[in-house]
Amino acid sequence: MRETASSDELLAWYDRHAREMPWRVSPADRAAGITPDPYRIWLSEVMLQQTTVAAVKEYFVKFTTIWPTVNDLARAQDADVMAAWAGLGYYARARNLLKCARVVASEHNGIFPKTRVGLQALPGIGPYTSAAIASIAYDLPETVLDGNVERVMARLHAVETPLPTAKPELIALAEQHTPQTRAGDYAQAVMDLGATICTPKSPACGICPWRDPCAGRASGIAPELPRKLPKKAKPIRRGFAYVLRNSGGDWLLETRPDKGLLGGMLGWPGSDWSDAPDPAAPVQVEWNEVGAEVRHTFTHFHLILDVFCATSDVPPARGFFVSARDFRPSDLPTVMRKVHDVAKHRFE
Repeated sequence: MRETASSDELLAWYDRHAREMPWRVSPADRAAGITPDPYRIWLSEVMLQQTTVAAVKEYFVKFTTIWPTVNDLARAQDADVMAAWAGLGYYARARNLLKCARVVASEHNGIFPKTRVGLQALPGIGPYTSAAIASIAYDLPETVLDGNVERVMARLHAVETPLPTAKPELIALAEQHTPQTRAGDYAQAVMDLGATICTPKSPACGICPWRDPCAGRASGIAPELPRKLPKKAKPIRRGFAYVLRNSGGDWLLETRPDKGLLGGMLGWPGSDWSDAPDPAAPVQVEWNEVGAEVRHTFTHFHLILDVFCATSDVPPARGFFVSARDFRPSDLPTVMRKVHDVAKHRFE
């Protein structure tokens, strides 16, 4: 008879092998009475949504250096936060980050709610994030299910139902394993297990603390799990981007609408993104096509941009000029930086 996976075994493994994260309190420090900062846990969890740990670390350090507390972030200028977020992607997260910080500062005296229900009532915090914060920051026995935990549970219990259909079943299984004590360490342990041992490809079953009770390993199907429904092909959209400088070397930029993709971010004036985009140039001058397309993939579609450049002092119909001294490509979202990269040579 196959033995049951024990949270104690996983925690013992975590005590030895916990990854070091700039937002994490180590198991040894936690045992010594040091508690996590809910602000840092919340910030890291928002940043980690659909983004890798490696990509997030630098941004997390930058944010917590500039805005070390939730009250500091609440007082920040929107443009400064959006610029600091540039390149991290999924920009609605940055807008919700500010909304949430301001609600916590103004309605909760700068203290994050200490229950999952209270956390989930805040802007931008959904079921997963509320469970993660409640568990990691407050050590509550909430069930945390991210992609790593889904994979661990699917393999541990040999769940062959494909995702996303299997999600309710995997949540129920994850709940069975969540302990009443050291819940925060357990949540991080099972995520670490998925990230370092029970990896998507070539899982290291031989050194896994849950090797013996794993039904997927016993059946020889662990590497194939979790199964997933076939993905639909992403449509392709097109658009135009216009890079203009005046005779003083200033760059014409605009702030995108708050709602929609890249909402609130700096960008180049351009067209809509559709099957048949309207050219919509910001000023009637002689535009020169760069000759190199910019390609970028969003969650639901591929984007191809045709890039045009011009130098002119004609007042634009929209946008504003940023001086060469103040212009920083790093403040632009990734797709807009790609436009800059293919266009900048035309001004050299």
